[in-house]
Amino acid sequence: MTHGIELINVLKCNRNLSTGTLVGEVIRRGEGLLTNSGAIVVRTGQYTGRSPRDKFIVEDRSTKDKVWWSPDNQPLNPDAFARLESKVRAYYQGRELYAQDCYVGADPYYRLPIRIITETAWASLFARSLFIRETDPEKLAAFVPEFTLLHAPNFQAVPEQDGTRSEAFVVANFAAKKILIGGTSYAGEIKKSIFTLMNYLLPQKKILSMHCSANIGEGGDVALFFGLSGTGKTSLSADPKRRLIGDDEHGWGPHGVFNFEGGCYAKVINLSPTAEPVIWDCVHSFGTVLENVVIDPETRAINLDDGSLTLNTRAGYPITLISNAAPDGCGDHPTNIVMLTADAFGVMPPIAKMTSAQAMYHFISGYTAKVAGTERGVSEPKATFSACFGAPFMALRPTVYADLLGRKIARHKVNCWLINTGWTGGPYGQGHRMPIGHTRAMVHAALSGALNTVPMRPDPIFQVLVPESCPEVPGELLTARQTWKNKKAYDAQAVKLAGLFAENFKKFDSYASKEIKAAAPRV
Repeated sequence: MTHGIELINVLKCNRNLSTGTLVGEVIRRGEGLLTNSGAIVVRTGQYTGRSPRDKFIVEDRSTKDKVWWSPDNQPLNPDAFARLESKVRAYYQGRELYAQDCYVGADPYYRLPIRIITETAWASLFARSLFIRETDPEKLAAFVPEFTLLHAPNFQAVPEQDGTRSEAFVVANFAAKKILIGGTSYAGEIKKSIFTLMNYLLPQKKILSMHCSANIGEGGDVALFFGLSGTGKTSLSADPKRRLIGDDEHGWGPHGVFNFEGGCYAKVINLSPTAEPVIWDCVHSFGTVLENVVIDPETRAINLDDGSLTLNTRAGYPITLISNAAPDGCGDHPTNIVMLTADAFGVMPPIAKMTSAQAMYHFISGYTAKVAGTERGVSEPKATFSACFGAPFMALRPTVYADLLGRKIARHKVNCWLINTGWTGGPYGQGHRMPIGHTRAMVHAALSGALNTVPMRPDPIFQVLVPESCPEVPGELLTARQTWKNKKAYDAQAVKLAGLFAENFKKFDSYASKEIKAAAPRV
């Protein structure tokens, strides 16, 4: 029996198995291979990324007027959910299952107890690595989840009968406190469905839920890094000189910032041991789950440069593998906020300081480029706008999160920065990606205060303040226009992107303040 869910005729349900035991189960069941470094490699089949158009939220009296109904949050009626849940429970019969009891939210005042039940040992290992464990045996034995997730990746829905779009489905029922996932083995669906849950619950308690990474400096200063997958949140927050709070999902409450998770889910294609040594070591550790990473069949050595299966190769590992991680997953109120974008047009400045109004404008806009492989059907970077830098995971209207962020920036006098980790010297296909070494130098300069006395000038299009110099960064890189051979082509691209910003922001005009609207790029 789980919270509100009775499992009948199950062959066996393995509860809270250890990492070592789960690794053995993965091998025994033929679900994955052990690499020469101790990590487990698995394949996820046709779904090597999220399938956002297969995500649903049950529409009932409690959600009808709260949820931000959109292509990312499609409604499903309660009866359809009940039928689908009944099918999943019937599918579980006669099968060996795995359950992990864990928490979401490092702050004990706001943490949420969850139970994740899955038909595969490797998905249970992933959940154990990613979420926060209960280390007290007595508390674990008496664990009562508030929400339960049923994971059946090999069960396929029938759209005509079940009301889904395809065989895959990710359905959250907030009133029943249940989540169903089926038809897809991609572990990111587990992670992001729980994130969506927190994005629904916490803002209603005036706690800001954020798609961002966070770390702490030697002086205790906290930095947040907002950005979509592929913009550098994980890489830039995993800084040997700063303690990591978390790499992807956080809450900001009255006590400060806290991690939702107890692990990391890093994109590892072309990962470099020189540029990203912290993540490299985690990838080559016992118990790490590697999704769709290619290995040598003889030596079992990992090849992170091979994207033949997907460019969205992933590694899931506990944050305890990072030696300089904050042990309690918590930090003070932020001193700096960094908003990351991978600008495929190649026209945005590599680093700029923003006013609070500009920060709100860019938070609501959430501009970046979808990186190849992150979602199905995306084969090359494509300019996109994603509200709050994570629209697919935001269950409430963007106004809710934006209002909370604006109040907290003002209350705690936070410095706000915009950093372009995308293209320089031209657009995608002509220019090149900004070297991560230079981006790291810019981040260090911003967080350390080294840019506080540097002269800055406003960008004529984007209005943000661009520093005239930055330690360890070539001066010619700081002005995007100067990196282009054809200056007229740059001007045309910049005006084009400014126009896209304006067009996208029309849907927010009704509630955005005059100050926020005035912070828009100039067309």
